[in-house]
Amino acid sequence: MSQKILIVDDEKPIVTLLKYNLEKSGFTTDEAYNGAEAVQKAETNDYDLIVLDLMLPEMDGIEVCKYLRNNKIETPILMLTAKDEEFDKVLGLELGADDYLTKPFSPKEVIARIKAILRRTTKANQNSFSSISVGNITIFPERYEAEMDGKVVTFTRKEFELLYFLAKNKGKVISRDQLLSGVWDYDFVGDTRIVDVHISHLRDKIEPDTKKPIYIKTIRGLGYKMEEPAR
Repeated sequence: MSQKILIVDDEKPIVTLLKYNLEKSGFTTDEAYNGAEAVQKAETNDYDLIVLDLMLPEMDGIEVCKYLRNNKIETPILMLTAKDEEFDKVLGLELGADDYLTKPFSPKEVIARIKAILRRTTKANQNSFSSISVGNITIFPERYEAEMDGKVVTFTRKEFELLYFLAKNKGKVISRDQLLSGVWDYDFVGDTRIVDVHISHLRDKIEPDTKKPIYIKTIRGLGYKMEEPAR
């Protein structure tokens, strides 16, 4: 059964181009031309991935992404934008997009990104997960949940994946580039700010004092390391 992609863009030539190339590559497709239609379709259909333009009528891509994630719709999202602004990039990924591509793009590049996201998602779903504990934090990968002192802590998907990756590598110094590769499965060409932003958000949720972290330590000039807090 072929994987189904929802293409969301208000520019019909782009939708036509993506539809042709995705179907040529073996995917089935559906399309939406504004944010409200995208939300309606995402809530009532099962898609393997959503290609989501940033600039949309009615609801923009950021609003769509935020709405879907807030309503526990975890369909992977590849966000498209005509802007090459770091603010948009960081914000989109913070809100739960899985990857980000700037227009103009080649269909081959879009398909490569889609396959990378789907490959990572499939691998995560197929793995046999068991819980991991670090200090007072217990991570449940199969549920995409973590508890701290027995209480559920809410994370975005990327925050959770970053937390899980660090916990799996507890005690090891992990560079920002390694985190980009391991968590995002994509090389952001030296742009590691997104890692620092997500680390900051994780610390806000798990550290008793973000200025003196006991779980996620910064190793200057190298990266980050997750540790068992001192008793």
